[in-house]
Amino acid sequence: MSNSTLVAVADAPLAPATWSALAAAVAPATLDAPAIGHGARAAVAAVVDSRADAVALRQRVAIALGDAAVDLAVRGPTARPARLVVMDMDSTAIAIEVIDELARVHGVGPAVAAITEQAMRGELDFEASLRARVAQLAGLPVAELDALAARLPLSPGMSTLVEGCRARGVRLAIASGGFTFAAEALGARLGLDHVEANRLARADGRLTGEVVGPVVTAARKAAIVDELAARFGLDLAEVVAIGDGANDRAMLARAGLGVAYRAKPALRAAADATIDHGGLDHALAFLA
Repeated sequence: MSNSTLVAVADAPLAPATWSALAAAVAPATLDAPAIGHGARAAVAAVVDSRADAVALRQRVAIALGDAAVDLAVRGPTARPARLVVMDMDSTAIAIEVIDELARVHGVGPAVAAITEQAMRGELDFEASLRARVAQLAGLPVAELDALAARLPLSPGMSTLVEGCRARGVRLAIASGGFTFAAEALGARLGLDHVEANRLARADGRLTGEVVGPVVTAARKAAIVDELAARFGLDLAEVVAIGDGANDRAMLARAGLGVAYRAKPALRAAADATIDHGGLDHALAFLA
């Protein structure tokens, strides 16, 4: 039997009623009240035997807090201080979905959106959906990719997260079901340690509508976590993964701490930590 650590982060002081709800949810543990705004921590006294129990504890605390603007993590009994953060890119590290932007520029936005809807209904898996959407981009000038890569908007708090990780000696990587042209541009811009994504085939200065090589699927994202941990000599318990969609679930489960960032409900329910209110900088409070 082991204890876990609850981390609660808010950008503004909490109302007394919110503090009372938070304290009641973790009783008989106590909270470090002066730390709120930078991360309030408590060694949870309830018996937590597994990661699943830790996730359940976070869910109970979230219910107790209701609509309060508090982001939560429960670091389970096997979690260790982070030395590597592996992130999804689209709608996580950056504030857009790259394929939607390319589709808009190419005038095929509705067609791509229809394929996305098919995938959401379970009619297509991720790989089939990606290949079908990429096929709609055939003929798009490569110059449009370069223009988008130069103006990728970072998600709120991403710059602070990068700076904070660098100050702590924590490595950063991107594992994306998106595209290499964007991931590599982001990696160069932020000084990331590794990026992996899907490469779009090109010919005569235009996209062919095909993906080169294997697609970065959910299983591949989880494998990237394993490979990077081995490459840097880390235990998986020292890895944090951050994502927003179903394609990130295996990656979050593989890492020592899985963070759902403004995520779909299914991923949020399964994650060790959730960021629904603040920016990615809130993840800094979850690393130690």
